[in-house]
Amino acid sequence: MEQDTGIKVREFMSKRIKYTDGEIGEVKIVKDFLPHPRELLLKDDSVKVTISLSKESVELF
Repeated sequence: MEQDTGIKVREFMSKRIKYTDGEIGEVKIVKDFLPHPRELLLKDDSVKVTISLSKESVELF
């Protein structure tokens, strides 16, 4: 079997999943350990600065 790109499909991608009707067994609920998305944001430690420039300095830029 080949994909549109002509590369052969890997074996593990083409195997079918076998489902059974048997019991799953004891289920253990795991606590949510992932941080809140807001906690993943990088904190910006910027400082706002206001300066006075001469008209000549502004014209230079």
